[in-house]
Amino acid sequence: MMTAPFDYLPLWLLILIFGTLLGSSLEAGYRWGVLRHVRAPGEQPQPVGAIVASILGLVALVLGFTFSFAASRFDARRQAVVEEANAIGTTYLRTSLLPAEDRPAAVKALKEYVEIRLAGVKSNNPTAAIPRSEELQLKLWSQAAAAGNQQPQSQTVALYINALNNLIDLHTIRLQVGIRSRLPLEMWGGLLIMSFLSMVSVGYQAGLTKSSRSPIKLLLVFAFTIAIAIIADLDRSNEGLLRVSQQSLVDVQKMMEAELP
Repeated sequence: MMTAPFDYLPLWLLILIFGTLLGSSLEAGYRWGVLRHVRAPGEQPQPVGAIVASILGLVALVLGFTFSFAASRFDARRQAVVEEANAIGTTYLRTSLLPAEDRPAAVKALKEYVEIRLAGVKSNNPTAAIPRSEELQLKLWSQAAAAGNQQPQSQTVALYINALNNLIDLHTIRLQVGIRSRLPLEMWGGLLIMSFLSMVSVGYQAGLTKSSRSPIKLLLVFAFTIAIAIIADLDRSNEGLLRVSQQSLVDVQKMMEAELP
């Protein structure tokens, strides 16, 4: 199963590492600037300031692009949950169109299907629910195929099969947008490298002008860390403060608790 970079680290530890590295880059740049001031006193701070401003502007552009990318994936995951819940609910209601002897097994499998999906999210390990979910899909499809072969002209059975087919398709879509569609390593690498370089350049400019270590620079590090933390949080739909709501599936589960008439 494909995983995104840094998934083996908890989100709070990832943020702490990012903040520490950004702060260290700022301090390294400052010491480099002080050393440079001693060895090359003729270097003017004005051109350096213009370069630093350009770097910060470029980093802001990359941050905005990356945030937009992560936010669009987050919205796609949220929409996929709603669509899957609707598909499960429709399939469950259309089990009443099956022959009477086939309904109990289909209803039982669908109820377990919802429980498995919710349990995977609750345990922060959605990939663990995939094997059993696919087993239940095959079971439901086998039951539907048998009913269709027994009654090949039945329009009601065909409606149930169409709903079940849509449910299986949405499982694939949710698997793609929820687990496999993550920020690629190249994008993470570019964002982090540019962030570190920007901190080095800011520290270098401060050291070159022999200004004291201002506490305001810590706010800059904090702001960059928060921005990267939000992007990382959006990229992880089941961890952190920004989580994809599963209320649609919960509502379907409550609906299933009542027996079909």
